[in-house]
Amino acid sequence: MTAAESMRVLHAVRLLGFVGADDIATRAGAAPDASALRLLEAEQQGLVQHVAFADSAGWALTQEGTRENERQLADELRTTGGRAEVEAVHRAFRPLNARLLRAVTDWQIVPGPGGRLDTNDHSDRARDARILDELGSLGAALAPLLERLVSVLPRFAGYDERFASALERARTGEAAWVDGMLRDSCHRVWFELHEDLLATLGIDRAEAEAAGDGPPTGG
Repeated sequence: MTAAESMRVLHAVRLLGFVGADDIATRAGAAPDASALRLLEAEQQGLVQHVAFADSAGWALTQEGTRENERQLADELRTTGGRAEVEAVHRAFRPLNARLLRAVTDWQIVPGPGGRLDTNDHSDRARDARILDELGSLGAALAPLLERLVSVLPRFAGYDERFASALERARTGEAAWVDGMLRDSCHRVWFELHEDLLATLGIDRAEAEAAGDGPPTGG
């Protein structure tokens, strides 16, 4: 496994969080056997840990693993010379992120009597349709930004297609494909892209949120 492939495996653990080896291999674009071997090596190096509780088990980065991934990402960005372009894309992404936050919140919550906020039961199809149209507009705006990112860092490829696929399923009436976190929903794909941008630029998430660059609801 090359250094770049090894980095993608570690980075996949960071982006996906507590997740199984097969999902990590898929996200890293690596052969399952090679990815599993790299995880075992990384575990011996203290970079990842395999955690199990109840009926769940998965891999997660250690603090040392997070630092190592940050070092790898910084080296990658320095080698490509693409920091200025990635920073420019991030600036263009931030207002889209704010719109996504509002859309997901509107998808989850509706105004109730007396100013109360209620859980959206999706009975107002016209309202839901307007939100789905907004998500479609966001997907269209995201595509050219992804093209710019991929021109510098090819590993960013696919986020726009995944977002579009989730939105298509949501339009068929499967509401969880907008905001579900246990599937590749619009929300989850967007959250992952946001984390990828922050990690690539070495921006601390807490600082980003303090600056108004926070995640969508539930992220």
